[in-house]
Amino acid sequence: MNHGTSIACAPARPDTSAPPIGTLSPPVPDRVLAGVLRTYRLARFSAIPVAEGLLNRGYRVETGAGRFFLKCYVDQATATRPVVLAQHRATTALAALGFPIAPPVPTRDGRTFTSRDGRLFALFPWIEGSHRHGTDLDPRETRELGALLGRLHLALGQVCTPARQPAGHRSADPEETAALVLRLREQAGAALPRSRFDTLVERRLTERLDLLDTHRHRRPAPQAAPPTGWTHGDFHGLNLLYRQGRVSAVLDWDKLGFRPQAEEAVRAATLLFDDRRTGVLDLNRVRHWSRAYRSTGAATTADLAAATHRVWWERLNDLWMLQWHYQRNDHRADPLFPASAGQLTWWCQEYEQVLDALTN
Repeated sequence: MNHGTSIACAPARPDTSAPPIGTLSPPVPDRVLAGVLRTYRLARFSAIPVAEGLLNRGYRVETGAGRFFLKCYVDQATATRPVVLAQHRATTALAALGFPIAPPVPTRDGRTFTSRDGRLFALFPWIEGSHRHGTDLDPRETRELGALLGRLHLALGQVCTPARQPAGHRSADPEETAALVLRLREQAGAALPRSRFDTLVERRLTERLDLLDTHRHRRPAPQAAPPTGWTHGDFHGLNLLYRQGRVSAVLDWDKLGFRPQAEEAVRAATLLFDDRRTGVLDLNRVRHWSRAYRSTGAATTADLAAATHRVWWERLNDLWMLQWHYQRNDHRADPLFPASAGQLTWWCQEYEQVLDALTN
């Protein structure tokens, strides 16, 4: 595909820090898997579930024709034909430009997905590699990863048709957040049987009230929409595979969407270069990352500075993990909470140092 060719892309959902609330559907029956694989002329197979994220299901499929990854689209926001097709068009175009992305395998009638038992499926080549956390990367690898995201942002602008810029941005209201904190803290305090998680939540929510009160004057003012473009939407270590020190695949394009690109760079840094126990960021690696990202021309220093403040404010007002736990009885995000809460507290204390690492 030529660099000047554009295709239609459809955002999976509005820009939010949390995935949509919901639960995974039951495992896919063997008879359904067999029917799906017949559309690819794969009759004999073994399918092994792979580790699940918060959305969708995946299977490692062994066949006489080779090894594949079969994806079952489950999340309501992304499991629609137009959204899946847009993702496949974009990733196919990016792969043609040389990016480490596995395009979907076409069915025998040329489609990139198939439907069985009310669910959508797509087959992908199996990519060898392993996940690595950002704190395991050396400076060269860190810079290469930052530059990769920058080049992806620029390339998405080439392969996706321009979308209408959003209207002005209204930041989260700390008064509304404080009211939600109080409700969640009451639920944590009343939980029976009481767990260590509930005790931690009560402590962190009391702390959150103090942080909201201390920093309410730093709420971003209403403004015109920041520079916006097409983004991966979920760029972190579990969506990257490495082989021989290089990224062998950028995975999971479910959240492809039209958003402030500099904010994705900031969010990615907070997910890639954190201590997985405390949430504290490795600012040396963050600096290498941001310099490489900016060197591609994907964003300016001013863009990163404004994005850093917006993402920090978003995190200060973000309670989706606890809403899953206490309002939906969905505990899948529970393991993420301790480090996330720890990072927020640390970030509030070290705001200027984080800003400096992302902009200098």
